[in-house]
Amino acid sequence: MKKSPFDVFRYRDFAIMWWGVFIAQIGFEMQMVAINWEMYSMTGSALSLGIIGLMRFAPVFLFSLISGMCADMFSKKKIMFISQFFMMLSSGLLFYLTITHALTPVLVFGIILIYSTALVFVGPSRQSMIPHLVPRPHFMQAVALNAMLWQTAQIIGPAVSGFIIGSFGVAPIFAISMCSFAAINIALLLIKPIPNMTHASSEFSLSAIKIGMRFVKRTPLIWSTMFLDFFASFFASSMTLMPIFAKNILHGGPQTLGLLYAAPSFGAIAAGLLFSSLGNVKRQGKILVVSVLIYGFATIAFGLSRSLPLSLFILLFSGVGDALSGIIRNTVRQMMTPDHLRGRMNSIMMIFYLGGPQLGEVEAGIAASLLGTPLSVVFGGVGTIFMTILMIKKVPQLLSYDSHEDIRLYNNKV
Repeated sequence: MKKSPFDVFRYRDFAIMWWGVFIAQIGFEMQMVAINWEMYSMTGSALSLGIIGLMRFAPVFLFSLISGMCADMFSKKKIMFISQFFMMLSSGLLFYLTITHALTPVLVFGIILIYSTALVFVGPSRQSMIPHLVPRPHFMQAVALNAMLWQTAQIIGPAVSGFIIGSFGVAPIFAISMCSFAAINIALLLIKPIPNMTHASSEFSLSAIKIGMRFVKRTPLIWSTMFLDFFASFFASSMTLMPIFAKNILHGGPQTLGLLYAAPSFGAIAAGLLFSSLGNVKRQGKILVVSVLIYGFATIAFGLSRSLPLSLFILLFSGVGDALSGIIRNTVRQMMTPDHLRGRMNSIMMIFYLGGPQLGEVEAGIAASLLGTPLSVVFGGVGTIFMTILMIKKVPQLLSYDSHEDIRLYNNKV
């Protein structure tokens, strides 16, 4: 019987959580557009936008390892519920301060810090829940649909936000976001309890964090995929340079910029649908490596392109490569990690996959100022390919990984 990309939706709890997260993610994307727009309107400073990025990322460094330990030792549903409540509170505060004309840059920075701290605690718990929502044979399909979720939200959220801001201002965006975050809490109330598999001897301590770090260090397939995450997004992070490509290189306007931002997401959605249709594919290691290399070569080609149709076609392929590799990387990590360590593993992963893009924006800006924008993007693609080849030589299992028997062997070591 032919597989459907949406077969995994027959698992009730997964479907409920998927829709809850999807609605909330659209609200998140809308809110970030509104925050950036309002901040720039208040200050007229590009630096203030950079500080927003710092406020978003600071909690990752400060609390990610603690949030992972919490996900392993306490109720994942309760952690998510409380964290989502603080996110709703932050959006409500933004709404109130906006309609009362009391919003200032300093208040925005403070609210973003609170909001981002709550988000750090959501991540490991949410990732650790997925293996409890679908059977192991369907896990990769679930990961593929989750990847499609993020990319679709990145298209819908900014588009809707731009229309609302242009017509009504930013205040309605904050109200909509507050309501959208409630969707996850409603979903959490509807799904069955998630078992806590933490060992009885486990304690909330520094040594518990070290146990998680030691597991990642001793599992080459996990730490190598984390480094692939980091290096690919660090070297090939060209999204921050898109306004320059749209205006100065492709000689377009805001519409061109919108197309450039959307193209990778459309490619990623196509990749998510493809993987979800195929189910549990074979030769996952080879697909992973080839996908990262496609992403690197597409980045080089984009830096060299001077044609809008060609650039969009290339970005479409970069989105496919990025999504395929991401689906496999996440599947390998989640399946190879015992449940009582999954929260801590996800918190370490969060540092890599969030650190890469953020630091990559800095790298892209410096390289563009020194080498020029197109050459800096080409350099990033070359760096991605080089580091991928280096990682294959360091961890040959990356290329040969294929069987879920490997997962059981790794779990038996812990």
